[in-house]
Amino acid sequence: MSSVLYLIFLGAPGAGKGTQVERLAAASGLPHVSTGNLFRENLQQRTELGLLAESIMNAGDLVPDTVTIDMVRDRLARPDCAGGALLDGFPRNLIQADAMAEMAGAAAATLQAVFLNLDDTECMNRITGRRQCRDCGLICHVRFAPPQVDGVCDQCGGELYRRDDDNPATVERRILAYYRETAPLLGYYHALRKFLTVEADGAPDQVAVRLREALAGLVEFAPE
Repeated sequence: MSSVLYLIFLGAPGAGKGTQVERLAAASGLPHVSTGNLFRENLQQRTELGLLAESIMNAGDLVPDTVTIDMVRDRLARPDCAGGALLDGFPRNLIQADAMAEMAGAAAATLQAVFLNLDDTECMNRITGRRQCRDCGLICHVRFAPPQVDGVCDQCGGELYRRDDDNPATVERRILAYYRETAPLLGYYHALRKFLTVEADGAPDQVAVRLREALAGLVEFAPE
């Protein structure tokens, strides 16, 4: 088996991909490669790709797959990705999946998709229950990590609010977009026999245990 491992995390919005990938990155030493972070980094650093993406977005157009693919390719070429990476938000569609397969082939890497499976209703509850402090940015959850006083931040006493992208109508659109654009990747990786399913219900600690069990033999974990 190749010493380079690219793990692709799939799942609907709210399934916990970001949370679990951060934990896995800390436990394995593999870098967390998030397309959201990549876009912010390229925009902030005014890179050539960032400026191109900005001009496209300012024109009211969607950033094409080629720009996203180039950002990921540049990121995977950095030294910290020499042993592989944990990919969160990429690939998002079949065009990007084909590009990811080419990158894995060029790096002689093992490619594996991990699907965090969660019911749509629970995804909705997880996202719409999030609250953020207007002052310090702390995020809590009305069900999983409620504040001591409703609407008040435990950390600084600021006002807690629900972000616009966490309201039910927006979340429903995001889930529908996931089924339209990204869910076809489940069949794509099934056909390649590079697919693992991890049930994502329950507390983050419970999901993390299932994930480690599913990845045993693929990922080397640091001693706890």
